[in-house]
Amino acid sequence: MAGIYIHIPFCKQACHYCDFHFSTSLKYKDQMLEAIHRELELQKNYLQGESIETIYFGGGTPSVLSPIEVNKIIDHITQLHTVSSNSEFTLEANPDDLDREKINGLRQTPVNRFSIGIQSFFDEDLAWMNRVHRAQEAEASVKRAQDAGFENITIDLIYGYPLLTDSKWKHNLDTAFALGIPHISAYSMTVEPQTALAAFISKKKQPPMNEQQSAEQFAMLLDTMQLHGFEQYEISNFCKPGHYSRHNSNYWKGVTYLGIGPSAHSFNGDTRQWNIANNAKYLEHLSNNHIPAETEILTEADRLNEYIMTSLRTIWGLNLGKLNSIAKGSSSILMKTVEEYIAQEKVVLSGNTLTLTAKGKLYADAIAAALFFD
Repeated sequence: MAGIYIHIPFCKQACHYCDFHFSTSLKYKDQMLEAIHRELELQKNYLQGESIETIYFGGGTPSVLSPIEVNKIIDHITQLHTVSSNSEFTLEANPDDLDREKINGLRQTPVNRFSIGIQSFFDEDLAWMNRVHRAQEAEASVKRAQDAGFENITIDLIYGYPLLTDSKWKHNLDTAFALGIPHISAYSMTVEPQTALAAFISKKKQPPMNEQQSAEQFAMLLDTMQLHGFEQYEISNFCKPGHYSRHNSNYWKGVTYLGIGPSAHSFNGDTRQWNIANNAKYLEHLSNNHIPAETEILTEADRLNEYIMTSLRTIWGLNLGKLNSIAKGSSSILMKTVEEYIAQEKVVLSGNTLTLTAKGKLYADAIAAALFFD
């Protein structure tokens, strides 16, 4: 089973913290959709006949598409690939796009899961982030989706930024629980280069992020999620039983996927491929029936490190047997390095599987990097 990711590179305005590839102009939306359809044709053999289990519309803001445009892309995929009858079809959406008409229109498509970018339930915080929507709209969009029959909903929340007090963070989480949302993704505010937020901080117009605040609010997050019956199945992802994001879970499990659209990535186990992150050049390449991608052949060390990085972030952990299937004897080498983290109670070995403890999750990236193979 494989997945397909469709990158829709348009947003109404730029969030101050975002470094994803997008344009705030919809001028070339029609040409972009034509190019996406053309790339689907050119890339039809990438997955080598694997059945499709998940289709994910990301971005950017895919909810700028009409239901008809969404349907055309899904129909095209089903013409080119075998799509499982119980596939997960996720659409990322901003609350301001999910009015009653749009939601009812999407009910006529195969979309069966919304990922709503709420980030906060406080107007001042949303304005600080330069989000389009406001708090009342965020709650209303979730309720409208639920009233229309969409039960499989996830929302994004952000913590660890200057305006967010612990009481406000508790309110954001409590509001999400009160809405009956079965899946929540929560991310620490990260200052990415080349973003407005990075520029504000460098010019001292904004204070830098506080690592201690982020760590404390992450601890609050873990405790509160557990209290409400949510399972932390990946560092930043929490769900009620049975509500995993199948698409994202497959990323972390190393399942093959195809990325379509500017900046989209693809992975087939042996190679990684990424499309050019430039709308004009993407359109130009596709107008000449040329796939606008670079390809990297993964070395043995690349494949080991990829598995270490992704598996340690999850509840399923790092299986030493699978590590050895990538490179014989690699688990013995890794265990020599991981011993100190086991002694520090940051990693636990259970049977043949290594997983991070609650303490270790605070250092997930650093631990993974320390375990990497040269």
